[in-house]
Amino acid sequence: MNLPNSITMTRIIMIPLFLWILSPHFPQSASSGTQEILASILFLLASITDGLDGYLARKRGQITTMGMLLDPLADKIMVTAAFVALVAYNPQVVKVWIVVVIVGREFLISGLRSIASSEGFTITASELGKLKTVVQIVSVVSAILAHRWHHWQIGVLTIPVYWYAVAAIYFAALVATISAVDYFIGFWKQIDRASKDRRKAAVLSRGKSVRIS
Repeated sequence: MNLPNSITMTRIIMIPLFLWILSPHFPQSASSGTQEILASILFLLASITDGLDGYLARKRGQITTMGMLLDPLADKIMVTAAFVALVAYNPQVVKVWIVVVIVGREFLISGLRSIASSEGFTITASELGKLKTVVQIVSVVSAILAHRWHHWQIGVLTIPVYWYAVAAIYFAALVATISAVDYFIGFWKQIDRASKDRRKAAVLSRGKSVRIS
């Protein structure tokens, strides 16, 4: 197994560890915040590996079928696991309907990509997709931290952790919806173009058959 695929596998292994840290089975301390800090750091590390494995695979020329399968799978599992866990961990911030929107978007894009692949074309990630990834990382980490801290007081500066988390979660749902619509429009244009090309090819083929006969 090459280095990029090993990094992807590491991200997959991080997911059950992340879920265990957020679970009631994790050793609790009434005031330390260890659980929230560890979960946030682990999720950030997993998110960093998301971009690192793809970058290394392209730079080292190690793009493999296994990597093409594992990388998007690891991404979907990580996002789904994080938001589903947060519904139970911090329900005041992460609502069920928001998770349905965000996770539903991931399944929709996966389905469209499968259809696009079967039709012989790909749809490149847009800037909205990249923004969606960043917003999801911020929303997950802020929702974890908001479980313990309503705000941070740093000298005269007050950081409203809870309200930042609420705003990030709702913004994540909005960006997920807009990026899904944007992706679907791009997909539809490609499908429509492919369909027209097939019809044109069929007409030309019939024309050749008539001339030959």
